[in-house]
Amino acid sequence: MHERKKMANDREVLREIWEGKVPVCFQLDSEEVCELRAPDPFYLMVPRLSYFPLCTDKVRKHFMRYIQQDKQENEMWLEFNGIPLKWHFPIGVLLDTYSNDVQLPWNIIVHFDKFPENFIMHCSNKEVVESYFLSCIKESDVLKHRGTLVSSMQKKDHNQLWLGLLNDKFDQFWAVNRRLMEPNGPDDSFKYIPFRCYISEEKYVQKLVKPVNEDGQRKTLRHLLNEVFPNQENLEFVTHGINLPLDTPLQWLSEHLSYPDNFLHLCVTSV
Repeated sequence: MHERKKMANDREVLREIWEGKVPVCFQLDSEEVCELRAPDPFYLMVPRLSYFPLCTDKVRKHFMRYIQQDKQENEMWLEFNGIPLKWHFPIGVLLDTYSNDVQLPWNIIVHFDKFPENFIMHCSNKEVVESYFLSCIKESDVLKHRGTLVSSMQKKDHNQLWLGLLNDKFDQFWAVNRRLMEPNGPDDSFKYIPFRCYISEEKYVQKLVKPVNEDGQRKTLRHLLNEVFPNQENLEFVTHGINLPLDTPLQWLSEHLSYPDNFLHLCVTSV
């Protein structure tokens, strides 16, 4: 009975994380307005776990008639505080990275001109996001299960993961993803923890970190801190807007606070 209750509570954690939304105010760059009157801002609640190209179709449509006709087929890109936003970072990761400068609603500038080739990758359609997302899923499975689960899945399973994310369907996504979150090691854990530690908006670090010690003891976030940032103190980890206690077990974090790409995205801040 206790175990069933624990699983139910943990599922509530998954759902709470999934339902996290961010209010965003999109505004067209004033230099790109070709009409006499500038367009009104466009307000949208976007999922923290998603990617901007998956939820900005309405934004593009709203601003389209206010830009020059020869620019209307251009790739749309976003900017915050003069910095182009990397679309392949989940929205929640971008927000956590810039959290010190963000006031809600998050004010983001929309561009259709002067694409910043040296700062962000091109994303001409949602299939580009799908390809990137599934490659992250495969990479995380290599770390957790030596790649055995994703390689044994059928194409329809991959599609269900993608469509669950694309359409913001928790049950559809987790019906497949729960298989990727099942530990299969001898100590009931993953082989390695898939994570990325963001130390700036431009840079993140990854390292092979096991969820258990050699004596079988479960590692915590403090162990990860010591392994990734040795000799550095007074650091905090933030994910989904949450300041994580350093005594949180890594295995639990990976199973419950990973993004849909199955990675823990941890923003590192100095206390």
